[in-house]
Amino acid sequence: MTAIGTFTPRPGAAPLARMIRVQAALETRMLLRNGEQLLLTVVIPTLLLVLFSAVDIIDTGAGSTVDFLAPGVLALAVMSTAFTGQAIATGFERRYGVLKRLAASPLPRWGLMTAKTCAVLVTEVLQIVLLTVVALALGWSPQGNPLAVAALLVLGTAAFSGLGLLMAGTLRAEATLAAANLVFLLLLVGGGVIVPLTKFPEAAQTVLGLLPISALSDGLRAVLQHGAALPWGDLGILAVWAVLGLGAAARFFRWE
Repeated sequence: MTAIGTFTPRPGAAPLARMIRVQAALETRMLLRNGEQLLLTVVIPTLLLVLFSAVDIIDTGAGSTVDFLAPGVLALAVMSTAFTGQAIATGFERRYGVLKRLAASPLPRWGLMTAKTCAVLVTEVLQIVLLTVVALALGWSPQGNPLAVAALLVLGTAAFSGLGLLMAGTLRAEATLAAANLVFLLLLVGGGVIVPLTKFPEAAQTVLGLLPISALSDGLRAVLQHGAALPWGDLGILAVWAVLGLGAAARFFRWE
């Protein structure tokens, strides 16, 4: 009769928290190693901040130009990482069969999305530190509560991450590449990042104000430029986008 032994290591899936942590570390390394993504997420926002702060191109109204631009560029950095960069990278992971192989692992679909969002948050911390240093060197004088800023950035990340994963998980890689870059350019112009929403027709302002990039840039500007408390209206818009985006991504995301 064969005795029942104890195997080391024991067969079976690792704890879910460990799987998500390891996947998040891998996703972070891949993000930081991708030169094209670093151009989109770091170089472009930094150049926009320096250029539009140094050259009087856009009339931002009363106050310092950099005080207006810095919150908008922080919002742009969040969008470029959580939405554009993540959508493109994940879309091509689907095309090359990377996600198909992950589907055969014990890591659930929502666990992969959580890991990717954690990687995005780590990258954003590095972006925010860099952009803050550059903005301070240009004469930025931020105000407001850091906790309010953190709440806006987290909700903005969740909203853009959900939308990026939804696009990457439902469209072909080539379509995702084109659509993500097009949306990035459109929201850069019409999302209140560089050009104030007050420059648009009144009817357009109402629609544009409901976009996640507009809510994030407006909320950050209210806190950092005007010293406002929690901008509940902007937080509410971001929360709705986060719930809709992440919920739709969890429901419709396809591994292949």
